[in-house]
Amino acid sequence: MDESSASPRMNQYEKGKHTPDIGTLKALANELGVPLSYFFCEDEISAELAVSLNRLSHEDKQKVLAMTILLIDESSEDSSSNVR
Repeated sequence: MDESSASPRMNQYEKGKHTPDIGTLKALANELGVPLSYFFCEDEISAELAVSLNRLSHEDKQKVLAMTILLIDESSEDSSSNVR
């Protein structure tokens, strides 16, 4: 991105006047050291999770996924036992 147009362009993105294309978002993500998915998070904790997960090894990501599945299963079981 040309430095002379970068600031005005970022201002337009921030104000919602324009939306960056996927290539621009990827370049921004690389520059900021965050995954591309960061820009699509709907809340702060999801954004923090995206950044944290991106820093993990593939093996550790698999472990987090397994733990997440267990938590969802436990939550579902708790919800269904409270319905009775």
